[in-house]
Amino acid sequence: MVTNAGKDSFHLRVRAHPFHVLRINKMLSCAGADRLQTGMRGAFGKPLGTCARVGIGQILLSIRCKDSNGVNAQEALRRAKFKFPGRQKIIVSRNWGFTKFPREDYVQWKKEGRIKPCGIHAQLIDVKGPLTARDPKNIFEHAPMDCKTPIHA
Repeated sequence: MVTNAGKDSFHLRVRAHPFHVLRINKMLSCAGADRLQTGMRGAFGKPLGTCARVGIGQILLSIRCKDSNGVNAQEALRRAKFKFPGRQKIIVSRNWGFTKFPREDYVQWKKEGRIKPCGIHAQLIDVKGPLTARDPKNIFEHAPMDCKTPIHA
């Protein structure tokens, strides 16, 4: 992805983290080792490494990029999936970046001023809550009803 699109043109998020500790119960296999071993007594083991516990259907990696680099991102993920055991699928999201909003709604709400950027996420400014606690430019008469995803007021 860096060679085809550049290092500043995408954002890769690793969604599975290695918190599970792998342990090993070392056994000696040389002559005379039978006096030193204790078998399975106290076999908790010493830490060997870490790994991520992953469930079926869990998202491993996410990439957000511009539409012009979408083909490069799909090719990068196709090559990366050979490094993981099991079967992986590449799914292109309909949402805007890492937000939960569809692309069409995000663009429309951005024009209306209903989206509040919050780092890599975004918050939708709704019509609920006291008027005194709001900025005057963010007071809307009605909830965003003409959207692709239903948001109930």
